[in-house]
Amino acid sequence: MSDLSLNDYQRLASRTSGAGRDGDFRKIIAALGLAGEAGEFANLVKKLTAHGHEIKPDVLADELGDILWYLSEAASACNLELAAIAQMNVDKLRRRYPDGFSESASRNRTD
Repeated sequence: MSDLSLNDYQRLASRTSGAGRDGDFRKIIAALGLAGEAGEFANLVKKLTAHGHEIKPDVLADELGDILWYLSEAASACNLELAAIAQMNVDKLRRRYPDGFSESASRNRTD
C-alpha cells in the first residue's frame, strides 16, 4: 500500500460527496456527519472500556475512516486543504508545547 497524502485523500473522497457543491449545505451535512461518526466511535470506545466488549481494530479503523471522510468534506466545503489544516495544527502545537506535552505547559498556556 502506498502512502496517500492528505490532499490526495481529500480530492478522492470528494468524488463521493452527496451534498453537492453548495458550500453552506455541504458544511451542514459535513458537520452533522462528523458529529454522528464521532459519536459512533465514542460509543465503541465506551463499550470497549466500560462494558468490556471486544472491539476489533478494523471496526475502530472503519469508524475513524468515516470521521476522516466527513472532516475532508468539511474542509472542502470551507475551501480549505487538509494538508494546510494539519500543518496549521502542528505549528500551533509546537508553539504551545515546544518540548512536548506536559500538564504544566497545558495549565500555563497563553493562547
